[in-house]
Amino acid sequence: MTRSKKIGNHNNGRKKNMAKLWKTKRRTKDLDQVHEDMKPENASKLLHQAADCDVTGNAQFYCLHCARYFIDQRSIKEHFRTKVHKRRLKKLREEPYTQEEAERAAGMGSYIPAKKVKVETQATEEEMTVT
Repeated sequence: MTRSKKIGNHNNGRKKNMAKLWKTKRRTKDLDQVHEDMKPENASKLLHQAADCDVTGNAQFYCLHCARYFIDQRSIKEHFRTKVHKRRLKKLREEPYTQEEAERAAGMGSYIPAKKVKVETQATEEEMTVT
């Protein structure tokens, strides 16, 4: 006789929870949240944060569009040239979805196509001091 295959499989529920944790671990801000951060008053606060030892690079090198911190100036400049950053900029060109647009799509008004927003890579500290 052989052993039942069910024996020794008591961690099944824990595996499901771990998978959920892994999915949410690397979650970044959604596009509408980034559009909110791109407003001038919010952008200046995020780009000129006080030094925080708990964040990568002491919170001095922040990509506004990708919502990521970097360790130094060189790494953030390299990030600006990557496909990941360029794809994110392309997604941010479209205006965020609003409640009014949802109502128009449901038949409570005439349809107006989404507008395009001009999005450019943020200026680095070196470029700000030179210009």
